[in-house]
Amino acid sequence: MEECRKILVNGIASLNLNVTDGQVDQLIGFIKLIEKWNKAYNLTAIRNREEMTRLHILDSLAIVPHIEGKRIIDIGTGAGLPGIPLAICLPEIGFTLLDSNAKKTRFVQQVVLELKLKNVEVLHSRVESHHPEQGYDAVLTRAFASLPDIVKLTAHLLAANGVLLAMKGQNMEAEIAEINAESAVIPLSVPGADVERCLVRIQLPEQAEVN
Repeated sequence: MEECRKILVNGIASLNLNVTDGQVDQLIGFIKLIEKWNKAYNLTAIRNREEMTRLHILDSLAIVPHIEGKRIIDIGTGAGLPGIPLAICLPEIGFTLLDSNAKKTRFVQQVVLELKLKNVEVLHSRVESHHPEQGYDAVLTRAFASLPDIVKLTAHLLAANGVLLAMKGQNMEAEIAEINAESAVIPLSVPGADVERCLVRIQLPEQAEVN
């Protein structure tokens, strides 16, 4: 795991993030848990732990500067990405991690217990079935669906003035053209990974009336 730690520490420095040694230990612990559970639960197609560090952990942390609000929901969290790395590094923010796959939410719940994360709630549910009493400041998705589908499926979850944050590859013009909303494409750089990434920030025009 020393190589993973090195990749992580160097990547965090490249992203200019303020992360403690204890948080790095938790991130390493998360990688160990994915590796341990992956064979039985098929959490990720990536088996190499160094690649997990780059393409899962650093990829998730690349959006830290763009996180808004105090209540965030990660839709289709899968193995807890990006929600778990973000929750580790942003302990003052409350994260709800939602997925419809029971095996994956069971794994994420185990991660929360083992890493003693106090700011994470795990929900086994389909997104359209989740109706929170209080809306979220931000809805976060990573490799979840097309932008029009994300807007359609998650708009009911947002508080007034809440935002949708969709982690995507590049060339989003066609999908953006299909949504009736104010949007911004933020290029992302993932240290050590030769991948094209961006974050699409969407503010819905009728958002004040959603809840």
